[in-house]
Amino acid sequence: MTSNHGEHLSGLVSAANAITDQTLAGFSHLTAPQLNWKPGADHWSVAQCFDHLLTANESFFPIFDKVLSGEKKNTFWQRLPWLPGFWGKMLIKAVAPESKRKLKAPKMFHPSSSSVDGSIIRRFIDQQNQVIRYMKATKDLDLEKIKISSPVTKLITYSLMDAYRIIINHEKRHLLQAMRVSEMDDFPKFPLSEPKAAIWVSDPEI
Repeated sequence: MTSNHGEHLSGLVSAANAITDQTLAGFSHLTAPQLNWKPGADHWSVAQCFDHLLTANESFFPIFDKVLSGEKKNTFWQRLPWLPGFWGKMLIKAVAPESKRKLKAPKMFHPSSSSVDGSIIRRFIDQQNQVIRYMKATKDLDLEKIKISSPVTKLITYSLMDAYRIIINHEKRHLLQAMRVSEMDDFPKFPLSEPKAAIWVSDPEI
């Protein structure tokens, strides 16, 4: 990997750690009823925002494992010289937190429609540590040259570096969404009926 690519990856790792810190600061003290509070039938709760991220992020892990094991083979779509760059740039921009474009989550990434367990924040933090471990495990690879397919469809391809960028932008987008929910006037400001879930802090070695 070039030094420039290394700087980009280092920036993504820092962004992932910042998301962990913001999540702990903003939501680790909330009870399950608070996390599951919804402003309306057509709106997500804080818990659903993180449940959606857990499902979306986890779908990348088998792909990352194949890259690390050397088992990944390029598909026809991944070999097209212009396609991965096109999709990568478009998706990075589309899921960016500053994007005003409303996106409909793929059905496979829909959050639970029922009450989400109060451990959702701890589980997201645990998963975020795994995302960072994948980033660090692939740091010596040429992340711009390695092409992968979207977990949603093989027709959408992008570089491994762009996959990391998409994950981080997507997390930022829904972290802001969760924050907006928790800052609403009607959001229950005091613990309701359940004690807060135990939260594990980030791995000190990461």
